[in-house]
Amino acid sequence: MRTYIVLLRGVMPSGKNRIPKMAELRDAIEAEEFAEVTTYIQSGNIVLRSPLSKEETSVRIAEIIRAYCGAELQVITTDASELKKHLRGNPFGDEYQQDRVFYTTMMEPIDPKRIVALCQEDFGEEELRMVEGRLYMYLPKDASRSKLSNNFLEKKLKFTATTRNRNTLVRLIELAEKLESPG
Repeated sequence: MRTYIVLLRGVMPSGKNRIPKMAELRDAIEAEEFAEVTTYIQSGNIVLRSPLSKEETSVRIAEIIRAYCGAELQVITTDASELKKHLRGNPFGDEYQQDRVFYTTMMEPIDPKRIVALCQEDFGEEELRMVEGRLYMYLPKDASRSKLSNNFLEKKLKFTATTRNRNTLVRLIELAEKLESPG
C-alpha cells in the first residue's frame, strides 16, 4: 500500500460537481480497495493508502465519485514528496505575500513552448512562473476575480490541473506523513 494525496478538480459548493458530504465520500472510498482515507476541507482533498498506481488510483476514485453522487470530476493523484518539491520550488521570495502564492498541480505534463510564451505575458500585478515543470501563480488580490486562474491555464495550455494554496498543501503533506508513520 502506498500513501497518496488525491486532488479533485472542479468540486463546487452546489450544482453538478457538488460532493454532498465528504464524510460519506470517505466511507464510499474506504469501502473499496483503499485504506485510511482522510478528507480535508470540502473542496476535494483526500489522503489515502492505495494498492494501485497513481494513475489507477485517479481512475478508480473518479469512478467511485461518479457512483456516489454523479459528479464528473478530474482526479489528480500525487504524493507528499512531490508536493514538498512543489513548495520548495516556489519562485516568489520574501518580497511577495506568501499567502497569495498558488500552486498548480497538473494531471499531465505541459508543452514547454506554450508555457514559456504564457509566462512572458503581462498579467498586471499577477504573475505566472514555471520552475522545473511546476506552475506557480502570484495573485495579490482576490483570486476569484483574477484573470490568471486554473480555468484560464487549462484553456491556454490544454491540460487538466488543480490549484491549491500553501496552507492546504502543507496540511495534506502532514496528513500523508502521519499515515506513513502512525503512532
